[in-house]
Formats: sequence, structure tokens, C-alpha cells
Amino acid sequence: MESNKKYWKGLEEFNKTSDFVENNKNEFAEPLPIEDVLNEAGLSTVTPRRDFLKALGFGLGAVTLAACQPAPIHKSIPYLIKPEEVIPGIPNYYVSSYNGQSILVKTREGRPIKIEPNPNAGEFNCGTDAQAQASVLDLYDVSKLKAPVLKNDETTWAKVDAFVAAELAKAKASGKKIRIVSSSVNSPSTKAVVADFITAYPATKHVQYDAVSYTGIIKANENSFGKAVIPKYNFDKADLIVSFAADFLGTWISGEEFTSQYVANRNHKSLAKGKMSRHFQFEAGMSLTGTNADTRIPVKLSEQGPALITLYNAITGGNLAGGSLPKNGTAEKAIKLIAKELVQQKGKALVVCGSNDVSTQILVNAINSAIGSYGTTIDLDNPNKRYAGNDAEFAEFLNEMNRGEVAAVFFLDNNPAYDVVNTKSFTDGLSKVPLKVSFSDRKDETSTLCDVIATNQNYLEAWGDANSYEGYYSIVQPTINPVFNSRQAEESLLIWSNAPVKEYYQYVRNNWEKNILPTFGKSWNDVLETGVFASAPKAAGSYTFNLSLAAVAPSVVKSSAALAKDIELQVYESVAMRDGKHANNAFLQELPDPVSKVTWDNYIALAPKFAESLGIKEFDVVDVKGSNGYKITLPVLVQPGQAQGTASIALGYGRTKVGKAGDNVGQNAYPFVTFSNGTLQYANTITITKTGATNELAQTQTHHSFEGRNIIREATFKEYVKNPSAGTGKHDSEHKTYDLWDKYEKPGNNWVMAIDLNACTGCGSCIVACNVENNIPVVGRDEVRRRREMHWIRIDRYYSFEEGDKSVSEEKEIAHMENLDRVSVVHQPMLCQHCDHAPCETVCPVLATTHSSDGLNHMAYNRCVGTRYCANNCPYKVRRFNWFNYWNDSRFDNYLNNEFTQLVLNPDVTTRSRGVMEKCSMCIQRIQAGKLSAKIAKRPLKDGDIKMACQEACSANAIIFGDGNDPESEVSKALRSERIYYVLEEVNTQPGIGYMTKIRNTDSLPTVQA
Repeated sequence: MESNKKYWKGLEEFNKTSDFVENNKNEFAEPLPIEDVLNEAGLSTVTPRRDFLKALGFGLGAVTLAACQPAPIHKSIPYLIKPEEVIPGIPNYYVSSYNGQSILVKTREGRPIKIEPNPNAGEFNCGTDAQAQASVLDLYDVSKLKAPVLKNDETTWAKVDAFVAAELAKAKASGKKIRIVSSSVNSPSTKAVVADFITAYPATKHVQYDAVSYTGIIKANENSFGKAVIPKYNFDKADLIVSFAADFLGTWISGEEFTSQYVANRNHKSLAKGKMSRHFQFEAGMSLTGTNADTRIPVKLSEQGPALITLYNAITGGNLAGGSLPKNGTAEKAIKLIAKELVQQKGKALVVCGSNDVSTQILVNAINSAIGSYGTTIDLDNPNKRYAGNDAEFAEFLNEMNRGEVAAVFFLDNNPAYDVVNTKSFTDGLSKVPLKVSFSDRKDETSTLCDVIATNQNYLEAWGDANSYEGYYSIVQPTINPVFNSRQAEESLLIWSNAPVKEYYQYVRNNWEKNILPTFGKSWNDVLETGVFASAPKAAGSYTFNLSLAAVAPSVVKSSAALAKDIELQVYESVAMRDGKHANNAFLQELPDPVSKVTWDNYIALAPKFAESLGIKEFDVVDVKGSNGYKITLPVLVQPGQAQGTASIALGYGRTKVGKAGDNVGQNAYPFVTFSNGTLQYANTITITKTGATNELAQTQTHHSFEGRNIIREATFKEYVKNPSAGTGKHDSEHKTYDLWDKYEKPGNNWVMAIDLNACTGCGSCIVACNVENNIPVVGRDEVRRRREMHWIRIDRYYSFEEGDKSVSEEKEIAHMENLDRVSVVHQPMLCQHCDHAPCETVCPVLATTHSSDGLNHMAYNRCVGTRYCANNCPYKVRRFNWFNYWNDSRFDNYLNNEFTQLVLNPDVTTRSRGVMEKCSMCIQRIQAGKLSAKIAKRPLKDGDIKMACQEACSANAIIFGDGNDPESEVSKALRSERIYYVLEEVNTQPGIGYMTKIRNTDSLPTVQA
């Protein structure tokens, strides 16, 4: 056998060595099974198929050998000699970035398996969103290309480079235009690569566009203050927040960061100081932010412009025309009252708007200037750099292609054939371009139209950086060798421009050492260890709005009037799917929408009363036709809180070329977007026609009924100030309880949890984090319809209706109520309560579920025989029965059942077999790891050493976990709050999870409905 000093590229090469072939002939009649080959090479383990290393059989040298080298990596070396940094069974963590968000990547034996927030991120250490948590699955996506593609055939990089170089030479000689079309780029190194490419090919222009655009805000700030930027919004400095259709806790600009700021003035720590911000939301469709508002007022899309004019006039005493809401007296009256509060809170208030119309955003700037927001709640001097798309430039690019002026185009991190407004204009223009190159990682809607697919790498395989805010830099570094024969887009551009440095790792390092690190006095190794550096922020200036609104107001009125006909349609980003780039991610497809709880589909949302007036019932399938003639067919969801006369449809669905999980899921709503006044507008008018068909949506909450029990406890802020225990029910007379259980002694630790309902926004990041951490399978649309989703933690959504003394006990009657416009929402995370008097434990015939000495309810999966007695006896309905061996059943192959995606499994958590019950284990593997780390360090376990997966992902810090036996632990302090109550404590289960009452900063509360 050859010397260890020579590294093989893969086991296929090893199989061909002379020594191996000769020995194989002598000793065996047939070739060895691959498992034996791996064993002889020292590359296999004896773990079962469900665990990681059994997946070696897929592709041999692909993920397995790619995973066997520690990061940072820039050479491909297989794991034939164990790296010093890698210890089997011990995780390694590497700093990186995801969409400009600094993160930690957890790896096991070289395989990335989990994303965590980077504690070094300072003020931007604000948890992770659902997309970041699910992103690790994209690394192992079998739908990705395995090699570059030239003229629809797989090829080599040498052939691609030769072809592109020749075509670029022709383009340069022709004098025609070259275009690099990308989504927003905030990477300093990527910008430098593009600049170098432009130097080599001067006819090149970089066009940035985003499927969901913020051009309106950027252009409005340029017109108003001479700064073409998205500001840094400081929701933590705002005592009064007024939002017009800006889903700032969900999908608007930077939801996780805004969530962290927002709850700082509303959580248990703030309330204990007697402080709580006040939030008003005006919107057509029920958004995640709307569900968290103290007061939410439905307004039609055509009423938002006049509402802003009314607010401006009320604040400034102006007389701009068009500020009236004749059909919405409630909104008009509320706006005039809000105007007085905004003036009173001058310098401590904030008005935001989700519109992409420049005139509307200029009007918002005028309002914020009048209430003194600039320099306090709005910072133009330390801007947000996440979005830089220019809608007008992209529209001109389409015109250039159709005029035959473009000789070459490169598409980076975008998919205009899917999400552009006028698909025909794009495809017609693209057909006239001689050289078309896509940097996609798969054959998607755009790349299939291109001559070359220069297969790009996943961010977990790549080098890079990000500059998401002024003065704030983070690094992207690989945590695994490239799984397939891919190459970073930046490296391809360096090669094609014949740059002096063609290796992107070295390019990034040179850029940091020359342009970034001198500012901080740090070294390259410091970058790889810390991951993020931030300079002191500039002083935020107070900007005064001096423009005339004489032309602005009529433009706003005209745009609003154009929508005031037929049915007004709002298209929006859903929290799970966002713009649709990650539509093949099964974790995201099965993440319930925070409001509707729908999975695996988009739909058209209508208000109950409006749907009834149209003769439409829930799940009816209807044809939806836009003013531009575009038509799709969707099921109807009856949505309380939807403005009358309006409809809402989520973007990001309807992909046709993304992969097994995402193909043909839902319908594409992008063609409903319009282009007006130089920007994209996410509104349209539609007609709806019944088809006669029905289609039941896969929802996750409708099958859990609590029969009118008092699950949610809430109070107003005024009531709380008078009595901190208001709403908890503690003032009610206590009744005598009787126990069938002996008291459990907890001599060591007592693991408990507190959940702040005022902090939880319902975003769902905790659900995905739990799925990834605990190997929870995805079951698919049909199984969800059968009420068989496997989530260990869910977020229940409860409506509160303004029905006076009228109380409705059953959720199924919601659709028949007369007036559900004014509706409030409470989100409640619900997981195994780890009861001290657990009803499940007494009915298990085989003692599969037992109580531990540290307060947890354990599950022994090998003992469970699946009687489901425990699930029937659980009042919280948090136990899940595993109907199928989801990880090893071909019927679920579209989701996670293949040997590749099984590489994402956490080896510390067993995958459960068919026929057993499972539920939240309180991340027992993390508890044990924390104990072991403290033991090795020869010190006591400290508060904060152990964090649950759901807790760590939460941007709002709504989940607090710790040792209840430690009186100084954060969880003990939280559980001593006057706001603490226990769900169904009247049945004496003695849960280990306490909830803090929901506090609303309003004068009165609506009727609560489960």
C-alpha cells in the first residue's frame, strides 16, 4: 500500500492502487464491500445507518472526505490522518456569517450540523432567524449540481474557463455592454472582486436588484437628506412606535435585530422597572408585527397613503390634500389621537412604513423629522447596508438586453426568471445576449437559460466577509471542504479577469490585512477566532426635513386611488419562505406560518365577513386574476384581522426548478408585483372567481383544542402598574388540591424554564432550531393534514376579539362571526412541561416515560411500545407519535430521507424509530455536555453554561432556562416574577415551565379566544 505521505483525493483512487488491487485478487473472489474497504482504510465506524457515518456509501469521497478536514480550509486534503483539532465526539465551533449576521457553526467530525449566534457580535448578537437555523440543511441538498455545466452538459472547470474567456474577449472587442447582475452585495471583498473585473472589462456595470426591494427608502433618503441609505432604526430608543404595513419583527429589513431592540422595552426586565413602549400597527393583512402590536387597526392598501397624510397634517398643522378616510372612521380617529402622542413623545418616537413608493417614504421622512426621530430613533450616519438594490437600474438592464446592447451577463445570487415582474421581457432579452453565465448551485429557472452554470459554493464551504452596518465587519469561513466540484463565484471572476491573485482565500485575507484590520489593530488569526469587528459608531446627526411636499402628496394620493377598485391585493414575504431562494429547504416548508399556521403552501387570505359576502368558504379554490392579466389558482384561507375588501398572498412559492422538496409548492405571486414611478410596488388589484374545487391547507394548530380553558393570561399595562400580578389569576381563591404522587426530591439540579409572553413574537426560529438540534423529521404536507407533524415545540396562536360581552368558545366558529376586523393575537410557545406530577408517567404500561432526579420527564425510546396512553393523558398535547420511520422511508424522500441529508443529523441525539412516542427532552444532551465541561474544568456548573437550542436561537430572549435550585439563577429570578402563572395549574400537574402574563399597553382588553 502507498505511503501515508501521499494523500488520495478519494477512495475511488485508493481502490485503483496496485497494492490494493493485487491483495484484493489474492484474498477475495469478489471485490470487498465498501464498508470493509473503509474499515481497512481507517475511515469507517460501527455506528448504525441512522447516524452520520453510514452515509459514507453515498458518493464515497464527497461529503465524508470533505468533512474530514478542520476549518479554516483552502486545500483539499482527505481525512486519512486525523487533524489535531478534531476529537471524535467533541464538537468544534467556527465563526462565520449568514446574510451579514455573525454566527457560530457547530461541526461534528468535520460536518456542519448546527448554527448558533456569535456571542462576539456585541449589539448585533440578537439570536438567529429561522432561515439561518435551517441553512445548514442546504449544504447537503441533493438537488445541487455536482459539477459546472456548459451548454447543458456537465464539464470541467478548464473548459468553462476557456469558453468564458473566449466569449469575454469577443464581448470586449465588440464594444458592447457587460453586466454583472446580483442581489445586494455588502461584502467588501466581493465588491473589490467586481471592481477588479470592471477594470479588466471597462464596459462592465454591476446592477444590484432584490426580489423584495427597499429602493423606495433609499431614494427617499437621498431626496430628503442627500443620503442614499437605509437608516439604522433604533426601536429600543422608541417609547412610541407607529408602523404602516412594515413587518419589522418579521421580514422587513432586519427582523431579528429589530425584535431584540423592540422587546428590550417590553420584556420582564423592562416591566419590572415600570416601563413599556407603545405600539400601533396599521396594515391590510395580518403580519407577525401586527400580531404583536398593542393596538392593530386594519386599513386597506388604498387607505395607507391618505392615513399618512392625515397623520402629517395632525402633527404639523399642515393642510396637505387627500388626508381623509371616509370609509374608515375608526382609523381616522385613531390617527388623530396617535398624532398627539407622537408630539408628546418627541425624540422618543418612531414611524416606519413598509411601502416601496418613494413619495410615500418622503412623507414618512417628513413625519419623523417633525417628531424629532433623526439622531435618536433613526440614525442616518451608521446606515444599514443589507440592501442596495436599484429597481430603475434593473429595469434599464432589461431594456438594454431587449435592444441587443448586452454582450455578456453574469447572474450572482439571484433568479430573475422566477421573481422578475415581467418574465417575458426578461427571457426575450436574455435570448439576445451571446454569453449568459449563472453562478447558481442548481439548475434553477434562470440558470437553465444560461450557457454556463459556474456552480457556486454554499456559504459553509466558502470564504468571504460582510459589512452589514457602517463600521461593522464579519468574516465568512469554510467549515467543510467543498462537497461537490464547485467553485466560488468570486474566484471564477478573478480567473476570468486574469487577476494577480486568483485564489479567493488569499484575496479575502489580503483585503482584510490591507483595508480593514489596520483600523482595529488586529491580526488575521484574530479574525478567524472572533469573527466580527466593529468600530465605534459615528455620532448620529439630527436631520431636518426642508423639502416641499406640494408634489409628494398628490403622488401619494394618485397611487392610492389607483388601488381603490376591485379587490386590493397585497403580496408579501412570509416568515418561512421569504423571497423563495430557499424553497427547497424542507425545514422551512414545514415551519408553520406564525399567523395562519399553514405549511407547504401559500394561499389567498380573505377577511371572514368579506369572504362570506363573496360566497366563499375556507379552502375553496379560486382563480385570482390581476390587473395585468396574470392568473393563478389558490385555496382560500379565512383570516381574522384582514382588512375588508383586501386579499393577501405570500411570495416565495411556485418554484418550478429548485429541487424535490420545493418544486410546484404553492403558486408564484411575483407577477402581481407592479413597476411604478421607478420602483417595485407590492400591491395590485384582482378579481376572484370560484372554481368549485376545494383544497384543505396543511395547518398545525386547528387540531389542538383546549375546550375554552384559561390558557392565556393577560392584562393592560395600567392594570400591571397597579398590581404586578394582574391577570395571573393569583387573586382568585385557591382550592384544596390532592396528590396521587409522592413529592420528588431534587438534591442536585432542578431544571426549569420561564417563558415571557411579552417577549415572544411567534417568529418560529425556536421551532427550526429544535428540529435541527434534535433530529426531528419533516413529514410533508399530507402527514401534516393528518395532524402528524413531529415538532417538539410549537407556538400556539390565540386570537382576542373585540366582541364586548360576547364570548365564543370554539375556534371553528371564528369564520361565522360578524365582525373580526379588530383582532389581537397572543403567541405562546408550548412544549413538554416536564411536570412534577406528570399524567403521562402514571399510565405508561412499560415505564418508558419516567421522572428524573433533576426535574425532567424522560423518554426511554427503546422501552416505548407506542400505546399512546401518555399522549391521551397529556393535557398540553405535546407528545408526538412517530407513525413512520421518516429517516428511512422512500415515501418521504422529497424531504430529508436520503443518505446525503442524513449527514445533518446530530450524533448526540438518537433518531427515533417508528411506533414510539417522542417529545421535548429539554435538550438533555446539552445538559449532559454542560455538566461534563464543568467537571473537566473542575468547577461547579455556572448559570448560563447550559442553553437550550430554542433559547439560544431566540432573538427576543423570551425563553429562560436554568437551575431552579440556584436562587440566583436567571430562571429562578424570572419565576419569582409576579407575572408568572402555570398553564392548567388547576389540574395540579405542577409544570416545570412558568409563563409570564401578556401585557398590552392599551386602556382595555378584548375578549380572549383560544
